Amino acid sequence: MKKMKPNSVAIFQPAPTFPKSGDGTIPYKQDADILWLSGIVQEKTYVILYPDNPDKNMREVLVVLKPNDLMEKWVGHKLRKDEATAISGISNVQWLDGLDVMLQVMMNSADTVYLNTNEHNRLDTELPRIDLLFVHEFMKKYPTQNFDRAARIMKELRCIKTKEEVAITQIAVDITQKAFDRVLKFVKPGVMEYEIEAEITHEFLRNRATGHAYECIIASGDRARVLHYIDNNRECKDGELILMDFGAEYGNYNADLTRTIPVNGKYTKRQKEVYNACLAVHNYCKSILKPGINFQDYMKKMGEEMTKQQLKIGLISKADVKNEDPANPAFKKYMYHNVSHHLGLVVHDVGSYTDKVQEGMLFTVEPGIYIEEEQMGIRIENDIWITKNGHNDLFKNIPITVEEIEAAMKRKK
Repeated sequence: MKKMKPNSVAIFQPAPTFPKSGDGTIPYKQDADILWLSGIVQEKTYVILYPDNPDKNMREVLVVLKPNDLMEKWVGHKLRKDEATAISGISNVQWLDGLDVMLQVMMNSADTVYLNTNEHNRLDTELPRIDLLFVHEFMKKYPTQNFDRAARIMKELRCIKTKEEVAITQIAVDITQKAFDRVLKFVKPGVMEYEIEAEITHEFLRNRATGHAYECIIASGDRARVLHYIDNNRECKDGELILMDFGAEYGNYNADLTRTIPVNGKYTKRQKEVYNACLAVHNYCKSILKPGINFQDYMKKMGEEMTKQQLKIGLISKADVKNEDPANPAFKKYMYHNVSHHLGLVVHDVGSYTDKVQEGMLFTVEPGIYIEEEQMGIRIENDIWITKNGHNDLFKNIPITVEEIEAAMKRKK
């Protein structure tokens, strides 16, 4: 509210319910901004902020679906007003059927209206967007209003995680760690990728995770070079590596872990060499990811370290580096993705990738080396909360070195 223009109102609409085939629906997932502002996970929930409203009672309003007995017989309990207040801290709770009249009154006095849309840089969808439909219809209904973008403010606010948000994320991380410990004892030659995924899912659910933070990646052998491999249907063979990229969701916050382990419990000399090169980049990135560093400078330094490590293990030559195109450095042949992204209510959470890193941001650190000629892919990923003088590695207690992973895999039950 402090970042809004004078005499302005901000309207945040919920995520829609998405259909499946027939009359089925995909399990509901609330809009991340509604979650951040209110904590309400129930569908058809709106948050309205009007800090300069002359009626002090109307400066913060939560709008929820009005329950009825028949609906609850089919879909279960819906929030009463006192329950919604207890969760959100918003004292003025209104029913959805009164939304239009309330907004009309506000529009007659507000000078600026903030409307919210999904402005994620990586958004790519062929579906008609409900958030844009709401915005278009609202602007058509009130054409003389001045409009602004709420997403710009929310992006700035949500990228800084509070200690309470990180405490919930740490629970998601701890559940993910339990699943990783489980699969270290489970993996052996002949196991199927989907069986490993099943073990992870079992451990998530028995620890009260709400599910996977994203589609589980269990990529053995050459499949590890496909960054978002989710088929998970191949046999894991003796001598191969398995790249496992997975994370638990808990309390709507997400963990994001990647480890690359040997199917038979022992890295070959070459696998160890490449793994240690990737780990060196991982550790270097963590060492420089501190408040004040510009994100683009961070990426540049990562590239320099990755170049150094790829030279060391013979993937590129000094001539390759000397003759490289600055827009497409030599190291990118074997590492073709960014090394960090924001993490939070969304796995690829909102936040700037052009400004300086700030205290409170939560990033992944996930360098990878992918070698087509050797049918090998290695990635190592931890989640890092930026502190005043450095960072806190939320995955600091789980195996990450070759020696730690091999020792953990020997302790099979």
